[in-house]
Amino acid sequence: MTNRCHEDAPAEVREGIAMYNRGEYYECHEVLEDAWRAEPDEVRFLYQGILQIGVAFHHLGNQNWRGAVGLLQRGIENVSRFTPRCQGVDTDRLVRESRRCLICLREIGPEQQDLFDWQLVPVIHTDW
Repeated sequence: MTNRCHEDAPAEVREGIAMYNRGEYYECHEVLEDAWRAEPDEVRFLYQGILQIGVAFHHLGNQNWRGAVGLLQRGIENVSRFTPRCQGVDTDRLVRESRRCLICLREIGPEQQDLFDWQLVPVIHTDW
């Protein structure tokens, strides 16, 4: 397997990230899942990680604290493999800001998930 972080992100991934940044987490999942499944190289785990972080916030919006915490943790682990940058994505910042959300969710717990500050949700920063 080759490290393809120096390459540009495919159009499908760019589209999925744009959806994520608009708060369209379910739609982002649909697009990124296709890219993740089609990608034979290790960079597929970056796509999967971004997808998982997006789905975590989708779950949180549906009052599924457990699903949100589990997917956020797995997404952070996947994206962490590609820090500090990969395919134009500031993965270091995404991981750092996602961890902050995860810590907050664990602190407030499922009984108080309505207290989550949605302003903490990271924007995925890119250089494109």
